[in-house]
Amino acid sequence: MSHPSTRRERRATRRTLAAHLRHRTAAHRAAQRARRAVNTGHPQPVRTRLVAAGLDDATAKRFAPAFSRGLTADGARTTTVKLKGRARKAVQVKLYAARTFTARLATYRPKNPVFAARFEALAVTL
Repeated sequence: MSHPSTRRERRATRRTLAAHLRHRTAAHRAAQRARRAVNTGHPQPVRTRLVAAGLDDATAKRFAPAFSRGLTADGARTTTVKLKGRARKAVQVKLYAARTFTARLATYRPKNPVFAARFEALAVTL
């Protein structure tokens, strides 16, 4: 019989590896969903366009409001957001066409140099 700490360490390692795989799978699926949505040719939210362009979902969620600030939307749709408990609220989501998105991506640079470099790399690829 093995020592309990080694078994505990192996279980912890397996849990860590499983979590890593779950996160990679979720990120891959989110990127595929975003690419499919963008390929329809219809206007999409900024977050979806950023994920489809190659940013991870957390970074796209973080920078989407600042990215779209001052930008005239090409359209809008209504979606629901879950609040505390069972409450839901209808909110309006701004939609942007590919041309509007790429024009903004060419000029938008966050103050953080690491993220600014990532946005610059995105602009070059698109």
